[in-house]
Amino acid sequence: MATVLLVEDDPVNARVFDKVLRRRGGFEVFHSQNVEQILQLAQGHEVDVILLDVSLSQSTFRGEAVDGIRIAQLLKEDPKSNPIPIILVTAHAMRGDREAFLAQSGADGYIAKPVVDHEDMVNQVRKVLPQSSQKP
Repeated sequence: MATVLLVEDDPVNARVFDKVLRRRGGFEVFHSQNVEQILQLAQGHEVDVILLDVSLSQSTFRGEAVDGIRIAQLLKEDPKSNPIPIILVTAHAMRGDREAFLAQSGADGYIAKPVVDHEDMVNQVRKVLPQSSQKP
């Protein structure tokens, strides 16, 4: 069973995403906003994919506030965590946001909030998963 690391600061969104990923996707879900923990889990390959909110209000790294773009950059800069697919999840859905955020972050995918098509969200997660992590 594949494990999804959910990095989301809104408790309602976190609950909804957790339920959808578990029930519809059959994924194991771990939730964290702690940047040190996120990096550690990714570097240790304890997660198979990361769903990362772009606008995080409470996350800090080395004493500075960081958003999802910066966390994605940190993950992609490190050879240990670089292979793990990252999907940005954001309410920023204006024309051009998707391309700009993907280019800035190095992320592998983008889901706009609010998520209305839960099956599509699950399919996007499955699409970026390494074949060895796919559910039979």
